[in-house]
Amino acid sequence: MPDRGGGPTGPRIRVGRPSRRARTLLMTLGVLAVLAMAFVMFAGFWTDWLWYRSVEYSSVFTTTLWTKIGLFFVFGLLMAAAVGVNIWLAHRLRPPLSAMSMEQQSLDRYRMGIAPYKKWILIGITALVGLIAGASASGQWRTWLMWVNGVPFNQKDPEFGLDVSFYAFDLPWYRFLLGFGFAAAVLSLIAAAVTHYLYGGLRVTSPGARATGAATGHLSVLLGVFVTLKAVAYWLDRYGLAVKSSDFKATGNWTGLRYVDANAYLPAKTILFCIAAICAVLFFATLWRRTWQLPVIGFGLMVLSAILIGGLYPAIVQKFQVEPNEQAKEAPYIRENIKATRDAYGIDGAQVKDYSGKGKTAPEGDAKEAQRKEADAQASYRMIDPNVVGPTFDQLQRERKYYQFPSTLDVDRYKDADGKEQDTVIGLRELDLDGIPKRNWINDHFTYTHGFGAITAKGTGTDPKADPAGAPEFTESGLPTKGQFDKQKYEQRIYYGEKTSQYSIVGGPQKELDYEADGEQTTSYKGDSGVNLSNPINRAAYAVSFSEPQIMYSGAIGEGSRILYNRTPKERVEAVAPWLTIDGDAYPAVVDGRIQWIVDAYTTTNGYPYASRTTLGDTTADSLTAANNQRAVVAQQNQVNYIRNSVKATVDAYDGKVKLYEWDEKDPVLKTWMKAFPGTVEKKSDISAELREHMRYPQDLFKVQRELLTRYHVQNPAQFYSGSDVWQVPDDPTNKDKNSVPPYYLSLKMPDQKQQKFSLTTTFTPNGRPNLGAFMAVDADATSDEYGTIRVLNVKSDVPGPQQVQSELNGDPEVAEFVRNLRGTDSDIVYGNLLTVPFNNGFLYVEPVYVKGGSANYPLLKKVGVSYNREVVFKNSLAEGFDAVFGQQAEDGTEPPPTDPGDTPPSSDPTVKEALQDAQDALEAGEKALQKQDWKAYGDAQKDLQEALQRAADAEAAAGDDKNDKNDKNDKGGGNADKEGGDAADEEGGGGSA
Repeated sequence: MPDRGGGPTGPRIRVGRPSRRARTLLMTLGVLAVLAMAFVMFAGFWTDWLWYRSVEYSSVFTTTLWTKIGLFFVFGLLMAAAVGVNIWLAHRLRPPLSAMSMEQQSLDRYRMGIAPYKKWILIGITALVGLIAGASASGQWRTWLMWVNGVPFNQKDPEFGLDVSFYAFDLPWYRFLLGFGFAAAVLSLIAAAVTHYLYGGLRVTSPGARATGAATGHLSVLLGVFVTLKAVAYWLDRYGLAVKSSDFKATGNWTGLRYVDANAYLPAKTILFCIAAICAVLFFATLWRRTWQLPVIGFGLMVLSAILIGGLYPAIVQKFQVEPNEQAKEAPYIRENIKATRDAYGIDGAQVKDYSGKGKTAPEGDAKEAQRKEADAQASYRMIDPNVVGPTFDQLQRERKYYQFPSTLDVDRYKDADGKEQDTVIGLRELDLDGIPKRNWINDHFTYTHGFGAITAKGTGTDPKADPAGAPEFTESGLPTKGQFDKQKYEQRIYYGEKTSQYSIVGGPQKELDYEADGEQTTSYKGDSGVNLSNPINRAAYAVSFSEPQIMYSGAIGEGSRILYNRTPKERVEAVAPWLTIDGDAYPAVVDGRIQWIVDAYTTTNGYPYASRTTLGDTTADSLTAANNQRAVVAQQNQVNYIRNSVKATVDAYDGKVKLYEWDEKDPVLKTWMKAFPGTVEKKSDISAELREHMRYPQDLFKVQRELLTRYHVQNPAQFYSGSDVWQVPDDPTNKDKNSVPPYYLSLKMPDQKQQKFSLTTTFTPNGRPNLGAFMAVDADATSDEYGTIRVLNVKSDVPGPQQVQSELNGDPEVAEFVRNLRGTDSDIVYGNLLTVPFNNGFLYVEPVYVKGGSANYPLLKKVGVSYNREVVFKNSLAEGFDAVFGQQAEDGTEPPPTDPGDTPPSSDPTVKEALQDAQDALEAGEKALQKQDWKAYGDAQKDLQEALQRAADAEAAAGDDKNDKNDKNDKGGGNADKEGGDAADEEGGGGSA
């Protein structure tokens, strides 16, 4: 080892400061690192500004930015000043060093250590707390904007007589200020106490006085400020009772005052306010008295009062006054909760009417024929389920591997050739990057940039000429598309869509693939969307923001190149209106020669007094959103107790232009945001007539309203308290995951309507029971004068619910035969939407049944189940089903064959006979259980029915296999014990060949 000290064994090696060149290099690297970090921050800011400017909503960006900056600096400086001034004051009030005790002399080395740096330490501490407080305050920009721009509701709460706007806009801001004040007081108190201790103002172990007079006065003032804030908190808590959430056994989730709140907590908060105010005065008085005796006594009294008056007294009132007669005591408050909740969620105008539910069977002759025709006209029965046929659209209309359709399509209304409006299933052919033949940066972002065309199909039936049978009857199809939109010659290119999540660079020297029909067609983007990349600063900023250095130097980018991003409709609307809650289902419409995405948006608050709260993400979940996460209200798990569909937004599928339209012109929350962001929302009158024709009632709002109506359809406090008429949203009987049934768009006639109305419908069952409890429909046609009118039919008789109807359908012998014929064909049954339609004082159930598998591995409509007055049939078409249910005579004058299991031709196989007899017994047991409303017995009977039918099917299949083997040996080719029924099923429904 060399001698670093330079002895006789070797040369001296000096270890000193680095050379000037090394220091220069280190400084240069440091500066470059700082500049790089600064440019990364600048790139994020600059690209955001460029994007907002490109969509013409730069005012949203600037308003939000300046509000955040203002709050950051104001509250950051206030917090820094509060802590810094108190540290400086504590240092200024320090006692002379000669008066220090032995305890304090031991801290001398700490004082000596920080003495040269105390100025910088003070600056560092104040800067740190200021940065933290400022960052926290900047997150309250929504609260600030709502407070400063608040518009009155012109509705007063029943307890304090204050406008609802006080709770929605003012109280949240006051609570933030109070929380900030508490934080400033506590941090200042801690900082001052530490400084006093460090410089001798406070003593812990030394004998004699524990604090100097200056320290006592300083700390008592800070404690006085803290207690004063506590007094203010008690006063605000009085108003907070009107929006307080609590558990109430009558409702579960409760918001607002109850008897104990009005008669115990409210006076307790007032008393505690007075005690805290007196206690604060005692703390301030120590400036003159220089003793802690009275303030400590006052503070102890305040704590004891908080325990006795604020906790024990309300518990006594609840136990001995409320619980012995809770229903009578809570009745006035339940009435206010019902009224406020119905108003806050827009269900106060719901028309709830009693409905028999027992359908009338027409007598023979003309009346029966008239009933049959009436059933046809009752609704446009949608056989093409948009939740099922997405893969069918994808297989039959995808055309190229790099296109795709969403798994869930949308329902809209378009006019047919006769000018009659019909329910239509629509889906856009969007880009699918996974289907690109060769994946690379150029192909992903320059060549394959857009989808192409809107595909539509009639919602009421299949194409009789289609091959394979059961496919939708397309009214707009092909590539490019042709059909019902030919007269419009609409722009078919789709640069913005639900599936378009990657960025694209268009309009430059690199050509885009347009479509491949008769040869490859190319195009170059002509729209004015996106951000221009001709500027090298813009290119550098996007290269950093997207972590894609090729954007800086790629030759595919040149004059006219524009970058498109934030391309889903939901992303774009959320960005330009961050104060809105977005519906989970954006849907496309061809309007004025363009494809427009229509997006419903909501204004919400959780500050509506007395209105019960709900969690949006949970309330809007159902079997459809569980299977398709893109349809859920993503990241919207916040609680609200007021919601309005106040804005309808559109996003152009070609140029991405976003427009916000004021839909609810009376909503005070929307008016508040329009004051905060003037010029961003257009008037309702600016919506074109053609666009309005495609607007509809939003699903997520409907789901929230139906969830509230399960309990709040009752307006009598006593009945509401007892919970005797509570409904529930049933599980989807066509889905195995036990999620709620989704609402369905359907054109139908309610009992008080003379013609079909495009509606959004759902069913209810009584709580804990499977029979039908109610049916709900809302007028979903935005052009209708009754748009948004909620009609609820309260079923007063024993009517089977959706799950019971599905069970009865599954137990039908024709279904068993249909399933048996599919065995061994690698095909599966897919049940479509179980539609419920009020008809003739009863309910008509219609369910399309699809087959997926075999030669066509996508759903094709093969059968239709129909149920009316507990008669279930399973036929090849809706017309055949209606003929069978309503007893319509066939063309040869004979009645349709009976569908009762007892009339089915018996099998010669003893195992089959025994299984069918067990099935018949299970059916009868289920009927008896339904009459007795014994739901456990009914469930057991359904299980027995399923097991018996499975045994019969297995036995039939085994017998058929044996006969096939014998016939093959005799060279008779394909004989089979079930030939007659099996061939008929194959011929009519295509089940065996699917």
